[in-house]
Amino acid sequence: MTNIVVAFSRQGDAKNIKNILMRSGFQVVAVCTSGSQVLSSLEDLSGGIVVSGYRFEDMMYQEIRECMPESFDMLLVALPSRFEGEMPRDMVCLPMPLKVHDLVETLEMMCRSQVKRKRRMRENPSVRSERELQIIARAKVLLMERNRMSEREAHRYIQKCSMDSGTNMVETAQMVIRLSGG
Repeated sequence: MTNIVVAFSRQGDAKNIKNILMRSGFQVVAVCTSGSQVLSSLEDLSGGIVVSGYRFEDMMYQEIRECMPESFDMLLVALPSRFEGEMPRDMVCLPMPLKVHDLVETLEMMCRSQVKRKRRMRENPSVRSERELQIIARAKVLLMERNRMSEREAHRYIQKCSMDSGTNMVETAQMVIRLSGG
């Protein structure tokens, strides 16, 4: 299920949008009234969608968008006059006044898009550099020597620790090397 963060400067607006989304089956993980709250709430999430208003006390929607991780999309809800004839790139926009049907359908479309993007990334994993492969190999050798593991067991151990800690395999291998004093 896609994580949804609702962000509007007025608490009442944010709660209304949250309630609409929850009734429609979406998982709202945070309700924010400032840009800094939005960015803070994204730190613990691996991806999702920010449903945002135009202006906050501490920043504008563009600043939030620029600071968001790439794994997040933004749905901007604002008066069409705010765009001055030019729709912002790399985000989806809905005009005010907002129609519930439009909001729900747009979010469903964005969720499907995120699922497809994640699936594509899993099917086409990034290729590791020679240096990264050497780090992983070095960690496997240390595990094999010190813990009497087979190469396959060492690889699986690094892979499992990586998944459990939420880090990539290279970072986990570096940690194994550091902890082994190697």
